[in-house]
Amino acid sequence: MTTESRKTQMKIVVVESPAKAKTINKYLGQGYRVLASFGHVRDLPSKDGSVQPENDFLMNWEVEGRGQKQIREIAEAVKNADKLILATDPDREGEAISWHIIEALKARRGLGKVPFERVAFNEITKRAVLDAINNPRTIDQELVDAYLARRALDYLVGFTLSPVLWRKLPGSRSAGRVQSVALRLICEREAEIEAFKAREYWTIEVDFTAPDGTSFTARLTHLDGKKLDKFDLPDEAAAQAAAAKVRAGAPFKVSNVERKSVKRHPFPPFTTSTLQQEASRKLGFGATHTMRIAQRLYEGVDIEGETVGIITYMRTDGVALAQDAIAASRKLIAEQYGKEFLPDAPRIYKSTAKNAQEAHEAIRPTDLFRRPDRIRRYLREDEAALYDLIWKRTVASQMESAELDQVSIDIESADRKVTLRTTGSVVKFAGFLSVYQEGRDDPVDEDDSGRRLPDLKANDNVKAGTVKPEQHFTQPPPRYSEASLIKRLEELGIGRPSTYTSILQTLEDRSYVRLEKKRLIPEDRGRIVTAFLTNFFDRYVEYGFTADLEEKLDDISGGRAQWKEVLRDFWLDFSRLHQPANDDDDGKLPSMDDAVSFLDSGIGKRSVVIDTLNEALAPHFFPPTEDGRDTRVCPACKNGQLGIKLGKTGAFIGCSNYPECRYTRPLAVANGEESEQVGPLEVGVDPKTGKNVTLRKGPYGHYVQLDEEGDEKPKRVSLPRGVTPDQITLDVALGLLSLPRVVGDHPETKKPIMAGIGRFGPYLQHDGKYKSIPKDDDVLTIGLNRAVDLLAQESKGRGRGAPVPGKPIGNHPEDNQPVTLHDGRYGPYVKWGKINATIPKGIAPESLTLDQAVGLIAERAAKSGGGRVKKATKKAAKKAEPKQELSEPAPKAVKPKVAKKAAAKTPKAAKKAAKKSAE
Repeated sequence: MTTESRKTQMKIVVVESPAKAKTINKYLGQGYRVLASFGHVRDLPSKDGSVQPENDFLMNWEVEGRGQKQIREIAEAVKNADKLILATDPDREGEAISWHIIEALKARRGLGKVPFERVAFNEITKRAVLDAINNPRTIDQELVDAYLARRALDYLVGFTLSPVLWRKLPGSRSAGRVQSVALRLICEREAEIEAFKAREYWTIEVDFTAPDGTSFTARLTHLDGKKLDKFDLPDEAAAQAAAAKVRAGAPFKVSNVERKSVKRHPFPPFTTSTLQQEASRKLGFGATHTMRIAQRLYEGVDIEGETVGIITYMRTDGVALAQDAIAASRKLIAEQYGKEFLPDAPRIYKSTAKNAQEAHEAIRPTDLFRRPDRIRRYLREDEAALYDLIWKRTVASQMESAELDQVSIDIESADRKVTLRTTGSVVKFAGFLSVYQEGRDDPVDEDDSGRRLPDLKANDNVKAGTVKPEQHFTQPPPRYSEASLIKRLEELGIGRPSTYTSILQTLEDRSYVRLEKKRLIPEDRGRIVTAFLTNFFDRYVEYGFTADLEEKLDDISGGRAQWKEVLRDFWLDFSRLHQPANDDDDGKLPSMDDAVSFLDSGIGKRSVVIDTLNEALAPHFFPPTEDGRDTRVCPACKNGQLGIKLGKTGAFIGCSNYPECRYTRPLAVANGEESEQVGPLEVGVDPKTGKNVTLRKGPYGHYVQLDEEGDEKPKRVSLPRGVTPDQITLDVALGLLSLPRVVGDHPETKKPIMAGIGRFGPYLQHDGKYKSIPKDDDVLTIGLNRAVDLLAQESKGRGRGAPVPGKPIGNHPEDNQPVTLHDGRYGPYVKWGKINATIPKGIAPESLTLDQAVGLIAERAAKSGGGRVKKATKKAAKKAEPKQELSEPAPKAVKPKVAKKAAAKTPKAAKKAAKKSAE
């Protein structure tokens, strides 16, 4: 090798993301080239045979799509390199990505004799990266084995249960190993809420005035010398009787004053789970949004020309801090808050979460002296808010405990038959509370926190004022939010920091749950799947069983278990759940096809599934009513029983008298007002035809129908959006049945304008063109002038893909075309023609001037070599110089020639393909 060729050699570093690659490349400088793998480069194909239990769990990996491109780029770079450095994330998933890259390179013989190393760093700072580069290691095969076991388990469960699910429950989606357990949690909580019966109770509060004139409130705790339990005042009558006794008990005096000093200790630094919970409570962020922001903070932001990661790795369940971070926090606390806020010794935290990996550090700022107020101008709003949360939690975790004075005062009537109590707490020394307070779970945030009470002593007289009886009702357990579900999964030892968001996303993508007002509500499809799995595969959706599997995976990563042995034990039990092993099996593991057959046959006929689901879900779909009415009685034939039925497209509610009674409705809870709208309701009689007009509910919602005799198909029209069944009168129904109607003739074309209801809602139709009627207009009453006005409005795009108009800044000096400000997915940007230019973090979008915008656009056009920018620039240039445009050959003269040539080849290609197919 020549000296010149040696000079061109360099070290290739591979990370997951382009953003991280850009930052690390700056740190390493010349002699290094950093490439991005864009996450995993290989995966198990979504088809049978990707994992083969009968062949010692052989796993067939596949490189496809973007992975092909990235492996090709890495292989090309490695050819002229003297070392390959794998710098993926410092967790099990990151270790697996490094392993996949090496295996993919070996498969294509792209590695050769180039040595490779593995490095890992918990933060993307120059110090941490260089330190990792100088201390390489080999790929941790035990971590890889744990990844392989998890991936195989998920595949085996998903691709074995899912086919059984599809056969027994048509219309269902897939069944995942951990997702099914999370879904069970959500469904069981919903069942608790439905079964909950609210119970009424009353309390009595009294306004008092102390001798010094201070007002305060106390609550009744004892009546007639007896301590009141929560439900001892069950109704208004009992409450009013108690209130009368309180009024008659005057005068009142203080019988006891209890004072005590308590300490509140700071919370540990953030883990993935606690960060998601607090971001949800305090910032209103969803789990996915929180992790997306944290990823950006970890990978690096531009601060005064330098790209630096400002938080440590954000997928962790450890609460420990590095020694240098503890030292920095103690120094900062002493300097900024004073030595009284600094405890004598550093605080050392240990995780209470089940199966926590203590080797991982907590989430913290990479530099605690990078205060939130100082770097806010470099961050987007959400980034600044999350960084502020992380910084405060980290600093507070090393601060002195807070001290509070708690006071409880008992007040007694003259006859000692009535006792009331008031409590309050006052912060004596703020300690860590001066920086950070936990959300709703913080005991300091109770109702009495901060309530100052008068300085009272025993036997002090107090004056009673208003006596206030208050009605209350017990509340059902709350539905899970994303944050509280993650917390529960963590408590049970299910899932890991890197999997929480994907679990939630999968449940929503499969339409098993929906997120409404930040709460997870199970869809009926999800409840049916859960009922099926808990009745026929109960062991495999048990919380303890799933948590035990997680422990075994941790044992594999810790070298305490062999991954194939764990898989073998699992598969022997799982695959033969309904098929005991025979003596002649010779210990051979069944294939996945055999397992599906075993499980499917063991469940029995579909009728068994239907009976089981009806029994399990009857309380949900047919809850009892207050009047004792049987909600399972068919509203059509009046003597059939409603129940869950299974069709080709999924489950529905149908009558037991089928086919004589063909009543059906979608899966929905039949209670309250909705149950009254299930069957056909007579609205009236059409005066023109004498036929009945009825209101009905079908699979796609409510509709009105003009009943016909014999086999003639009745006319029916769906209710427009915003119209509820209780608004349907005979006039409204007849108006809907008369659609489409003629609004009038267009004044210009003299052609009729029609109004009707179509597949996508109310519309206007004129001269072959259609226009949607806005929700504020009524299809039955819209007039000619309004219709003409709507038809004259230009279309603003096609459906959901229509562009959002931007805020005008001014016109570009080059072509006088508008320059607009937009808020995009990745931040604010300015737009001119087809050129989009990102606004740097140091510039506030609301204060952006036209000159600044034009400069950003020019810089973007100069940097980009993309066709989109070239076309936009060329177009602007043509408008500025019309003579040059005329001197160039028209592009239209070239296109027909190319199209003709392509068209001429098509018949030959088709003929050749047909011949090949015939062979």
